[in-house]
Amino acid sequence: MLPKSLQRLIDSLAKLPGIGQKTAQRLAYHLLRTHRSLGKEIGETLLGLAEKITFCRECFNLSDSQICSICGNPRREKKLICVVENVFDAQAIERSGDFHGVYHILHGKISPLDNVTPDDLKIKELFLRIKRMQENSQGNGTQAEQIEIILATNPSSEGETTALYIQRLLHPLNIKITRIATGIPVGADLEYADEITLGRAIKGRQDY
Repeated sequence: MLPKSLQRLIDSLAKLPGIGQKTAQRLAYHLLRTHRSLGKEIGETLLGLAEKITFCRECFNLSDSQICSICGNPRREKKLICVVENVFDAQAIERSGDFHGVYHILHGKISPLDNVTPDDLKIKELFLRIKRMQENSQGNGTQAEQIEIILATNPSSEGETTALYIQRLLHPLNIKITRIATGIPVGADLEYADEITLGRAIKGRQDY
């Protein structure tokens, strides 16, 4: 019989994605046996996250203030919005260094099998965000600049369903809506690519 406090730690670790009961036991024992200082550091960090981390009120990225550093940057193109499934997708795009707009984090994708509906995502918030931008342009008496929404959900069946739903929802707003190109990754061989990927690579070809 394990001590109750240790068992609670194991049960908590086992709730994390990709962590089973056996792995949770090894992690708990590792923290207890050899790295008690690390365990204390992790505990303090988790408490700090709960107290300090919130969602950006514009894009719903994780932030330690009401407006994240990207939305608060005056040099970003505010009318170029890249819609992604989660914060790590936004980070991946940021690492490319080629995107200078802002983001909108959905925090998931439409997945009926997992009981995830559009109401569970930040889709309505995206619609209202665009409406506010249009109303602000009209209220200022200035000519409205073209808003572009880049749908950068993953090229899975759920990601495509989510992108299509958003496209249909936003269509009446008369804005530019684009989809990220998908194709053959660098270093891959054509003979191993599936038909859908090859088809998109051909359709998304560019001048060279």
